[in-house]
Amino acid sequence: MNRVIEIFDSTLRDGAQGEGISFSVEDKLAITRLLDELGVTFVEAGNPGSNPKDLEFFRRVSKLKLKNTQLVAFGSTRRKNIAVEQDANVKALLTANTKIVALFGKCWDLHVRDILRTTEDENLNMIADTVAFFKSEGKLVIFDAEHFFDGYKTNPQFALKALKAAEDAGADVLVLCDTNGGTFPNDVYEITKTVVQKTKTAVGIHAHNDGGMAVANSIMAVEAGAVHVQGTYLGFGERSGNANLSSIIANLQLKRGYHCIDPDKMKLLTSTARNMAEIANVRLERGTPYVGGSAFAHKAGMHADGVLKNSETFEHIPPEAVGNERRFLMSEISGRTAVLKKIQHFCPEITRTSPQLNDIIEQLKRMELEGYQYDGADASFELLVLKILGRLSSFFELGYYRITGEKPSEPNHSAVATLKIRVGEKAQTAASEGNGPVNALDKALRSALCGFYPSLSGVHLVDYKVRVMDSRQATGAKVRVLITSTDGEREWTTVGVSSDVIEASWMALSESMEYKLMLDNIKN
Repeated sequence: MNRVIEIFDSTLRDGAQGEGISFSVEDKLAITRLLDELGVTFVEAGNPGSNPKDLEFFRRVSKLKLKNTQLVAFGSTRRKNIAVEQDANVKALLTANTKIVALFGKCWDLHVRDILRTTEDENLNMIADTVAFFKSEGKLVIFDAEHFFDGYKTNPQFALKALKAAEDAGADVLVLCDTNGGTFPNDVYEITKTVVQKTKTAVGIHAHNDGGMAVANSIMAVEAGAVHVQGTYLGFGERSGNANLSSIIANLQLKRGYHCIDPDKMKLLTSTARNMAEIANVRLERGTPYVGGSAFAHKAGMHADGVLKNSETFEHIPPEAVGNERRFLMSEISGRTAVLKKIQHFCPEITRTSPQLNDIIEQLKRMELEGYQYDGADASFELLVLKILGRLSSFFELGYYRITGEKPSEPNHSAVATLKIRVGEKAQTAASEGNGPVNALDKALRSALCGFYPSLSGVHLVDYKVRVMDSRQATGAKVRVLITSTDGEREWTTVGVSSDVIEASWMALSESMEYKLMLDNIKN
């Protein structure tokens, strides 16, 4: 098919409206660099008239030497009953000094009546005047037809008149917006096809995910003739978010033959997603299609065995096509072949006939019966195998730990941990205050060990999860603790299980340090 599709990323503007998302100017610059490296066509950077942060961003981003991406400033049509040249927000868009502007205008008569509280004719004039103004300034104008699908379903004549006003004024792209995110794919297809047939201007799609169909709606719009797709890279956005561009790009280019980014950039999809999540300070959902950590993860023995024999049996694309990797998850339902394949990543000499393989599988089943879960704790699995094989050195041993707490407590100092560890024949005692017992224990352990192993000072926790194994046992139930750590280059997860949450946390925490020291030992 090879039709070129313009990718318009709105992570910095629409994505920033998502709950829990807040970008600094430095964050926005870093995301711009990521998207430029990936090769998206447009990056919508915000509205310089809405806040000082966006104004500062536009001032600084002009110094970046972008190779692939064009920046877009975002704003609305002029206010009602005012000359476009006198509208402060319109004038503010010019200060961004971008060659491209995106303007949104009302296309649903309900909004014209109840929100703008003006006439349909004035709304059409607002659209035409603003588009014409920016065209006279030499700008490429992308018109976002806000609430287009809802407007079309209730009053198609008015919705089409709004598009016509923008087209006649010189708009370069007409973007059909499913602003409320409730339209179904078949409706998106039929309405987009009608618009494509009735207009001469390029048509785009902007979908929200309130019905869980933003990606499907975007793809159906392209199939109906749209050549411009808007979204946010990881689906960030208000309410349930926007269309996820990491999924859309992969689907359109790998499955349908459209050209969204350069083919050699497709392998950057996963690393871009991980870096984007890091900048946004959120965890990348493991089940995210194509780019998530579990997108090509196999747990069931039959699935793992099938993939090893022929990857097409349980994988719709090769993971390396999007820069991801295949993973085999360890559990009591994992097949012998899958367990072996996992072990061979770090012990390649172990084979199907090795007697140690039976020992590992039996121990794995016993540990999972106790509540351990290794499919999300690869580091603990590796340590378990190495201990069974007798290949793991003891980097430190616990003498004791003691936790004390008080109430009321000072802010961020609700517990004190004291512990003693031994490294060889030497012993070290340390005590630390923390925001809760686990934080205090973490800080005390780090304090005690860093004198022996300075590299541990660069390790920090990025995630901590507690799972009650059997809630029917109430406060006496076993808990499973998963701790994810990083040293800035690598990330690993360890697990601990106990009826005492602090002991379970200690198990996961100490294994996290142990795994880091093992990696350093291998590296050296």
